Amino acid sequence: MSRDKSYYMTEEGKEKLEKELLYLKTEKRKEVVERIKIARDFGDLSENSEYDSAKEEQAFVESRIAQLEQMIRNAVIIENDNNNSSVVSLGKSVTFKELPDGEEETYRIVGSAEADPLEGKISNDSPIAKSLLGKEVGSEVQVTTPGGEFQVKIIKVE
Repeated sequence: MSRDKSYYMTEEGKEKLEKELLYLKTEKRKEVVERIKIARDFGDLSENSEYDSAKEEQAFVESRIAQLEQMIRNAVIIENDNNNSSVVSLGKSVTFKELPDGEEETYRIVGSAEADPLEGKISNDSPIAKSLLGKEVGSEVQVTTPGGEFQVKIIKVE
């Protein structure tokens, strides 16, 4: 019996996936079907690049819909643990400083489904998050990444 993967995410992250799924099902599918219909009217399908392109896009859209449905179905909503606000956990923002004299950086630790480093959201599966999870404010932590190792001090958890 195979077990589906759990996707850890915030309620906000789940809502974002649901909006994308709704868009793909209600609007994007129709656009792609219309593109295929127009491309068919061009004639010979064996040398019709517009048709091939539209079919590839259709495959991508259907694949993404299936992926989103699975992620939403297997979503595990991250609940904020307000009992221990000084411990780094999923769903919390953590501010740390690279030692000895680095600048402070703040990231929110989220599930891989909604990770976006440019928005300050890192996956709980990332090397940095794995090193920080479960640690408390004031702790000095060794972080091992593919680019090397470095030491950080946890300044704040929210």
